[in-house]
Amino acid sequence: MATVRVETLINATAANVWAAVADVGAVHERLLPGRVSAARIEGDTRILTMPDGSEVRELIVSIDQETRRLAYAVVGGQQLPITFHHASFQVFEEGDRSRLVWLTDVLPHEMAPAVRARTERGILELRQVLEAAA
Repeated sequence: MATVRVETLINATAANVWAAVADVGAVHERLLPGRVSAARIEGDTRILTMPDGSEVRELIVSIDQETRRLAYAVVGGQQLPITFHHASFQVFEEGDRSRLVWLTDVLPHEMAPAVRARTERGILELRQVLEAAA
C-alpha cells in the first residue's frame, strides 16, 4: 500500500485549525469551500457534493479530540480508479501557528502520484481558507 504524506504550517492556532477539521459536516464552509459545494452527515458517513454535482461518500472512522486527529475512508463515489483509500488529518501546535499533516493510504500503489497531486493542491487550499478565517 502506498502512503502519501503532505503537511503545511498554518498561521492560525492549533485550536482553531482543529475546530475546523473536526467540524466534519461543514467541510464545504470551513475547509474547502471552492472544492466542495455541500456536505451532509448520515450516521457515520459524510457525503460531499462536488461542484459538478457528483458525490463522494466518506466513512468517518475517528474524531480524536485529545490528539487532534480525524480519520476517514472513502467508501463511494471516488473519481479515481482506487480500490482502497484511508486518510487522516492531524493538527499539531507550533507556537502560535499549527502544523497540519494529511496522511493517505491508497491502493493500487500506482495511484499514489495522482493522490499526491490532489492532496498537495488541497492542503494549500486548506491553508488559505484557515489563514483567512484566523
